[in-house]
Amino acid sequence: MLVDSHCHLDRLKLDKYEGDLQLALESAREVGVGKMLCVGISLDNRQAVTELAERHEDVVASVGVHPLDVESGLATEQQLVEWGAHPKVVALGESGLDYYYSDDSKEVQQESFAVHLRAAGEAKLPVIVHTRDARQDTLDLIAEYGSQESAGVLHCFTESWEMAKAAMDMNYYVSLSGIVTFKNAEELRDVARKMPLDRLLVETDSPYLAPVPYRGKPNEPAYVKEVAQFVADLKGISYDKLCEITGDNFHRLFAKA
Repeated sequence: MLVDSHCHLDRLKLDKYEGDLQLALESAREVGVGKMLCVGISLDNRQAVTELAERHEDVVASVGVHPLDVESGLATEQQLVEWGAHPKVVALGESGLDYYYSDDSKEVQQESFAVHLRAAGEAKLPVIVHTRDARQDTLDLIAEYGSQESAGVLHCFTESWEMAKAAMDMNYYVSLSGIVTFKNAEELRDVARKMPLDRLLVETDSPYLAPVPYRGKPNEPAYVKEVAQFVADLKGISYDKLCEITGDNFHRLFAKA
């Protein structure tokens, strides 16, 4: 099954679909996307993503506070555990650390990430991790507060092979987005070639980061097909095999899905 393991359906640019999200979802289904994970980023959009998942059988959701949204409000451990009990919420996050865009909120980001990691262990749910320019702190917090049993995924991965390997040693998965198709992403392609297939996911992170040949345009779940085909070619396996493996990985990690 082809799965978009990370998208923001509540933020899609729907001009080409005359504002109709249903048409965008149908476009994804027509190219074989069988499941979409709509990811929460803040207290403000928690209800939106869970309601989307409730309305669409092939959509599941996550709830959490993105590191760049921490100043708009933090979730408590108890809140995350309660929200994670929703039948269509399959993960907590995205959470994590982003020092590239917000270096002055490091302490708050770290506090929020630790709360997500602890709550995920209690709720027995995986964590969706955003990490940028914070490699060691991300790994250190996962090691200190994370559960290796429920673990999680480093989504939209753009970091080093050493970081990917360290995360996998803690039972984490690594997800590749359209960035892997970009002309200047050879280091990331090298990581993709080295990645063991049983730890790999694919995603769009739509509406951001559309893959080649759509780069520069609004991204959407249908374009995960381009990511999957590109990664399959890098790995030297068939497209169908890549979809089967990453789909199985998705359902193993996000067991509630």
